[in-house]
Amino acid sequence: MKLVLAVILTFIMQIEVVGQIETYTLSLTPFSTKKYDEFSPVYFKNGLVFCSNRRNAGILSYSTDENKGPIKIYFVDTAQGGNVKNTNRFSKELETNYNDGPVSFNKDGNQVYYSRNLETGTKLSDASGSRNKLGIFSSVLIDGKWSKILDFRFNNEYYNITTPCLSPDGNRLYFASDKPGGYGGFDLYYCQRKNDYWAEPVNLGPIINTKGNELYPFVNELGQLFFSSDGLPGKGGKDIFFSKYADSAWRPPIPLDPPINSKYDDFALITDNNLNEGYFSSNRGGSMDIYHFKKNFPQILYCEKQVENQYYYYFKDDGAIKINSSYLGIEWEFGDGTKAFESTAEHYFPGPGKYSIKQNIVDKKTGKVIFIKLAVDLDIKESEQPYIESQEQVVSGELIEFNGQKSHFNEYQILGYSWDFGDGSRDVGNLVSHSFKGKEESFVRLIVSLKNLSTGKISEACVSKRISIFKDAKEKTSYLEKLHKINSKEVNIKDDNNSSQAIRYSAEKELQQDAVFQLEVISSKKKISLSNAAFKKIPNKYLLKEVFNRSDSTYSYIVDEETSLMALYPAYLEMISLGYQNVICKTYILKNAAEKELYNLKKIFGVFSDAFFEENEYTASPGAYPILDQVVEIMNNHPEIRLEIAAYADDEGSSEYNMELSQKRAQTMANYLINKGIHKDRLIAKGFGKSKPISPSHSEEDRKINRRVQFIIVNE
Repeated sequence: MKLVLAVILTFIMQIEVVGQIETYTLSLTPFSTKKYDEFSPVYFKNGLVFCSNRRNAGILSYSTDENKGPIKIYFVDTAQGGNVKNTNRFSKELETNYNDGPVSFNKDGNQVYYSRNLETGTKLSDASGSRNKLGIFSSVLIDGKWSKILDFRFNNEYYNITTPCLSPDGNRLYFASDKPGGYGGFDLYYCQRKNDYWAEPVNLGPIINTKGNELYPFVNELGQLFFSSDGLPGKGGKDIFFSKYADSAWRPPIPLDPPINSKYDDFALITDNNLNEGYFSSNRGGSMDIYHFKKNFPQILYCEKQVENQYYYYFKDDGAIKINSSYLGIEWEFGDGTKAFESTAEHYFPGPGKYSIKQNIVDKKTGKVIFIKLAVDLDIKESEQPYIESQEQVVSGELIEFNGQKSHFNEYQILGYSWDFGDGSRDVGNLVSHSFKGKEESFVRLIVSLKNLSTGKISEACVSKRISIFKDAKEKTSYLEKLHKINSKEVNIKDDNNSSQAIRYSAEKELQQDAVFQLEVISSKKKISLSNAAFKKIPNKYLLKEVFNRSDSTYSYIVDEETSLMALYPAYLEMISLGYQNVICKTYILKNAAEKELYNLKKIFGVFSDAFFEENEYTASPGAYPILDQVVEIMNNHPEIRLEIAAYADDEGSSEYNMELSQKRAQTMANYLINKGIHKDRLIAKGFGKSKPISPSHSEEDRKINRRVQFIIVNE
């Protein structure tokens, strides 16, 4: 008769959802009894340790009205069949006359934390005393015996502390307590190990704890928490819930699927890291019994929204470097063979990969790159996730294909695909079909089983995708037409949440320091003499100098230096016309103190001749002296430098007149410095007339720009 009842019970459990894949299959453990209670299993060596109130003759103990004994700790050898015959009391050393258990072991199985009554005298009245609460005790295994029983330092005669669970790493002790200050009934707490003692209890908080009772915590190697609660929404009575700690908080608990949870009390679950199989306790059979479960289909615990891989990017010029759009333009190189010629650009990359992005300033006249403004290495990756490839809008009753083969994980092997269509239907495989009926939308979930290629550990990952369901093709077409109109009104620029970028060079960043623009005519891995024939075409009006670039161990040969990019443009065109085809503008961060001081002097006072001289005059005006005195101070502070004083004119008047005027002005400034004590050998006075304009001279403002003064540190 017992055998028939067991077979019927198992059959009912297996067909609870007709025609569908149930999440779990249950079976009653053979060591569970109908008359007594068995509950709170834990793994120990080759079997299970659990609690039971079985009566044992010859042992002094109290009994209940149902003639059940106090709760004791038992061991069953599951390797030998795991039946009643293989069940024995676990340890005489841990037994008292009253309630013992549940228990929790460390990873090595040589330390136990267990619950029991605080008072363990022989008087029956001691067992029912209002202050004989439950507490936690610990013991260690020495020479085959459990020894050194210690009282948990937070045990208290005014409230209960029970159902201990030691984390796999031994650093946290979880338990349940009805101590004051909780959220109601029993709450879950943990203590953190600090060296050789347990720190103060920490309540797991209102996400886990409720006005009801939360007990029987179990924590696996991944730090995931299983517990029972009668205060969270469930099937009825106590149910088993799952949570994990992420982003500095516990995530909202998820109830385990039927048939584990039922309308009865279900509690005290233990399992492997992936919920493949395990044990739990339930009173669904009339008494508390221990059930074994096996997973048929992945339990959907936390499922992330599917992330679409982003290949569409938006690029915008920051405008920090001023250019004249009549002469220069912006060019974007995307590293995939394509370019765009706007200050703002949108680009759709062909797929994952590493792309070298450049923002160039190009000369509209020659089409050449005059300046590299930004260089970025963009690494676009496929999001590591399960991926559902399917239609997003479907007609009710239409058979739709769902493809999981684009699921991507770098260091994992995908072992299997499981589908939950959100309407009670499930399927397995990387390519499946399904039709929806009678709903406006459904959330399809794909769970993939993964094997870590390094460790061999098995895990699972889940994503969900929203599917819109229409009653007929006409309704679907109307919706898609409206969607197209909305999308056509605005550009959808997606975030680059599946990429990383590394800036190789940023002119804007360099110009935030003391930096200038230089015009390079030749770059070389080897040092070139300034008298080399390679430089013979360069007119004398340009001051040729050599700069060593430590970043790439190259030599740059510079013909001009200005505080703005546009000021270099005339010299750029002249160098191109002279046959220097690789000429390019670069930023140069000023290295020594003298360079920086002269640079800051230019920023403060400007470089216009009008600040030094009256129109067509070469006698210094009063406004020149404060500036020249600053130059004297810089040269006195840096006696090692030599200075070229360069004066320029605009294009009004003859070349001879402007050359003579600019030379006299340069000499006037040099003479002032000499009179202030600067040795003449440290100075070069040079007039350039109108031979080096930096502005097109279309207006008086342009001509003012060309009438300028420069103080340049020259090489020996």
